[in-house]
Amino acid sequence: MINEVYKNMLRGKSVIRELSEYATERGKEIGYENVFDYSLGNPSVPCAPDYTEEIIRMHREDSPMDIHGYSPSLGITAVRQAVAESLNRRFGMDYETKHIFMTSGAAGALSHAFRCVTKPGDEILTFAPFFPEYTPYVNLTGAVLKVVPADTENFQINFPAFEEMLTDKVMAVLVNTPNNPSGAAYNTRTIQRLAEILYAKQKEYGHDIFLISDEPYREIVFQGADAPYVSKFYDNSISCYSFSKSLSLPGERIGYVAVNPRATDADVLAVMCGQISRGIGHNCPSSSVQLAVAKVLDQTSDLWVYETNMNLLYEALSRMGFQVVKPGGTFYMFPKALEEDANAFCMKAKEYDLILVPSDNFGVPGYFRMAYCIDTEKVRRSIPVLERFAREVYGK
Repeated sequence: MINEVYKNMLRGKSVIRELSEYATERGKEIGYENVFDYSLGNPSVPCAPDYTEEIIRMHREDSPMDIHGYSPSLGITAVRQAVAESLNRRFGMDYETKHIFMTSGAAGALSHAFRCVTKPGDEILTFAPFFPEYTPYVNLTGAVLKVVPADTENFQINFPAFEEMLTDKVMAVLVNTPNNPSGAAYNTRTIQRLAEILYAKQKEYGHDIFLISDEPYREIVFQGADAPYVSKFYDNSISCYSFSKSLSLPGERIGYVAVNPRATDADVLAVMCGQISRGIGHNCPSSSVQLAVAKVLDQTSDLWVYETNMNLLYEALSRMGFQVVKPGGTFYMFPKALEEDANAFCMKAKEYDLILVPSDNFGVPGYFRMAYCIDTEKVRRSIPVLERFAREVYGK
């Protein structure tokens, strides 16, 4: 008999993917340049040139066994050491090689972190709006994801709701900053208050509560934004990172877990990740990609285009009368729809070849997400279409 859990998941396909597929098909009809596709968060800038040069050099000069052979189960030791040193240099931490575990992107990092610090039946709290895939990521471990309602004023943390939901069943708290879908970056005051509450609750409940920080957009922070490194503020913290956005390498599936050296059992958590891999078939990421990334750890792609796009859209949407919190980072924006039903709003936008993602799956009804990782020229051309849509359908 087949597994009914996964069979039933077929009825809940990703809305984002469905809209992206629609945009592709629509583009075949009218030319993709005429479809204003804000659906999928796929980086639009070239990867860092030094990464490409290193990949080419390795394949021409290095031993095939070194670049194509299996890596150790925790990742290539020299790469883990380089990651630790980069984090220490950039954020004033004291990681060692033993605290780093290489993964297949941030999703792989999260999958290991959840299993490290929870058992079936435990609860993990996260904050709306949140990345919809957190639900299967967590629930399929046997733990239970619970979502704290949003603070829609600024998309920081709704602390009264959080404290009410932070019971003794909660073993981990999951944050995503800068945030997908809102673009908000949790500021220093927010992270400090979060840490203070968690320290107090650990003492009250008599058990560890881990703070798991999902950080694929850590390097995409806009001018003036306050976006601190989360693990500096709380000992029982685990950073889950991906190079997909910083280096524009989403298809290479490369990231890592970084265990705070001051965490409980810090010296064994990364090693535990290697054992977790045995159960979920992770078995370490590409050797060549690990080696190439190690050469560009402190670099990024030319990410400035995302801030340019954000400013264009924020100014235009505000002028049109949309309620929108200005993003502090990422390449996402999360405006309030012009009617209560975000799905209906986005369906109407499709008639104008505007592909927008309704907010229900992000845990905040009545909003929509725009992934503005597209050419700036296309952003500029989309603004008159957005204006016409708002005017003709909603009288804005």
